[in-house]
Amino acid sequence: MDLQIRAFLEDCLAEDLGAGDLFARLVGAKEVKACVLSKDSGVFSGQIYATELLEMLGLKYAWKIADKESFSPKQTLLEVEGDWRLLLQIERVLLNILQHSSGIATKTASFVRLVKDHPISLLDTRKTRPLLRVFEKYSVRNGGAKNHRLGLDDALMVKDTHLAHIGNLQAFIAKARQEIPWTAKIEIEASNVKMALEAMQAGADIVMCDNMDIESIKEVVAERNKNYPLVLLEASGNITEESVQAYAKSGVNAISSGALIHQAVWVDFSFRI
Repeated sequence: MDLQIRAFLEDCLAEDLGAGDLFARLVGAKEVKACVLSKDSGVFSGQIYATELLEMLGLKYAWKIADKESFSPKQTLLEVEGDWRLLLQIERVLLNILQHSSGIATKTASFVRLVKDHPISLLDTRKTRPLLRVFEKYSVRNGGAKNHRLGLDDALMVKDTHLAHIGNLQAFIAKARQEIPWTAKIEIEASNVKMALEAMQAGADIVMCDNMDIESIKEVVAERNKNYPLVLLEASGNITEESVQAYAKSGVNAISSGALIHQAVWVDFSFRI
């Protein structure tokens, strides 16, 4: 049992049920069978959340697919058995979870396919819906990409809004090395070649080439390869499926894109009793 997932699901159910399901007042218990069917094709995600939901309510279930696997239209994804009142009460929560998660996994997988021939890591961002970050980043992993930092506490990322008030970057990084956890990396955002070189010279672990054109990124890569081989380079900033291959060829170690999550479209599933 994952306590974080269970707490999330309890909130989801409370949101939908409110003071109680009105339909359940009108009918008695009846054992029925139900299934979740796909109407789209894509990459499946949401299984561990859905499984916890079903087990919370003591429903019998049989998965016909697993996280990270592909699905096609008219495919049965899940079979469930139990009191029809319970099944109808969880229908929307169950579908919302599976459709949203699978939409992100499907979008992510389309990016992954475009860069699969290049030695780079595809990353998400912190552009997630409030209180859904863990869920949405889990969905990204099921699509084949990796997570960037989860929050402000697991890596020190210094962006332009920070840099505007930092006079001496090298001194700042030296101080950070003494204050932050030993395992935490320091990433500096750079909007041009000059700033990227300053960040590498100052001792950054990672330099983010933010909204730079491809030729500028290649300049940064060449300088890194020549003088700072241990520094990791990340490209970011409005990277889409149309442009991601060009960035993958630039020589960076990673590409981050918020589009994996915020541009994902829900896939269409249905619940049949």
